[in-house]
Amino acid sequence: MKGSMLSIGECMVELMQAEGGMLRKGYAGDTFNTAYYARLFLPADWTVDYFTAVGTDVVSDEMLAFMEDTGVRTARIRRLEGLMPGLYMIHLKDGERSFSYWRSTSAAKRLADDPDRLRSAIEAADVVFFSGITLAILAPDAVETLLSEMRRAKAGGKRVAFDPNIRPRLWDDAARMRATIEAGARAATMVLPSYDDEAAHFGDASVGATIERYRALGAEDVAVKDGANGVTLEFGKEARLHVPAAPVSRIVDTTSAGDSFNGSFLARLAAGDRPADAAAFAARVAAAVIGHHGALVERKKLPADSMM
Repeated sequence: MKGSMLSIGECMVELMQAEGGMLRKGYAGDTFNTAYYARLFLPADWTVDYFTAVGTDVVSDEMLAFMEDTGVRTARIRRLEGLMPGLYMIHLKDGERSFSYWRSTSAAKRLADDPDRLRSAIEAADVVFFSGITLAILAPDAVETLLSEMRRAKAGGKRVAFDPNIRPRLWDDAARMRATIEAGARAATMVLPSYDDEAAHFGDASVGATIERYRALGAEDVAVKDGANGVTLEFGKEARLHVPAAPVSRIVDTTSAGDSFNGSFLARLAAGDRPADAAAFAARVAAAVIGHHGALVERKKLPADSMM
């Protein structure tokens, strides 16, 4: 079953801890991580494209080459003179991560400045993915441009998946953050929130409350990630169900736990899995990913039962 997926957002230069106090350079960002894991597990006749903006500098050249090497296509990415990718550093303590960011000259902030290019990319896709971070880095007019195209895609019958991925440090106002996240959910057919974020910033008292709030905003399908407590799904008219988390042998770096779940979950849905089976598969992938450093884990390091 041939198809195409488009992921929209910001990929950054990633500096992560390595042996001997050294730092290792990589490239990552929530929506690119999702594209990466989707590409690992989608059928071979599916394509995955990334949509963002980068500079014309050497770092941007290297980033695009890296994306292509992973199988994520880059032909739709804009290149802007005088700008470059943002950078972040991961700080780890007991497997949990915090970040330092440098993104003042990030070209990705202008990814929606060419509406025709954006529309063309979305029209060519069957599945479109974006996140709250995608919305957070854009100027208000650009947010509306992006959301308008997402609403158009939703009305046209495409699967539009949205992870709120709430990062308060990226927003200048908490009320605007919440309103924009809600607008993102209204433009989506599927919402993939993390319960701890929703409880902290929307005051949800339970996973069920998160599901009900996003369904009320117009999402047909909701999958709430709740860490070691597993995932709760409510898809279409199907009954709500819970999928347990997969066992974790050790926690090294949780940087891409949610992103790896998103990508592998969307991949298995596209391949025809039932939502519960897709979520169980994605939980196994996420459990393996957090046992390694960095956002992107090589396929050979994932367990055999997480491979197609």
